[in-house]
Amino acid sequence: MARPVPKQVIEALRALPLFAGCSDKELDKVARIGTAITVDPGYVFTKQGRRGYEFFVLVDGSAVCTIDGSEITRYEHGDFFGEMGVLEQAPRSATVTAESTATVLVIDAREFHAMFEFAPAATKRLLSTMSERLRLAQTVS
Repeated sequence: MARPVPKQVIEALRALPLFAGCSDKELDKVARIGTAITVDPGYVFTKQGRRGYEFFVLVDGSAVCTIDGSEITRYEHGDFFGEMGVLEQAPRSATVTAESTATVLVIDAREFHAMFEFAPAATKRLLSTMSERLRLAQTVS
């Protein structure tokens, strides 16, 4: 039998906007996937043009997103990135680099796709955010 996930881990996930609407059962499953890592400033999470196999949730710290060397946006606590490369199994559309010491939850492609099944609230939030980003990109173009 799987060990219970500590309540503080569940609450930490619930505090992240991506997982805010998830039930305790969904959060328990999310807590069992991925790997939390801490990186130094300058660490490159994604590199434009390279194949993407991971999805990232920024737990703490900040990162900057660039396309062709131009800053597009900044990510802060609770933001996520890397979903397009994992969904499309295509090269990354942007480079994302840690701007400060950062802790991220790294979810591989297999875990990411499984998350659609066991965490529908997170899936809905992910799709909503992707739609917002697409609309913003269209207004900037």
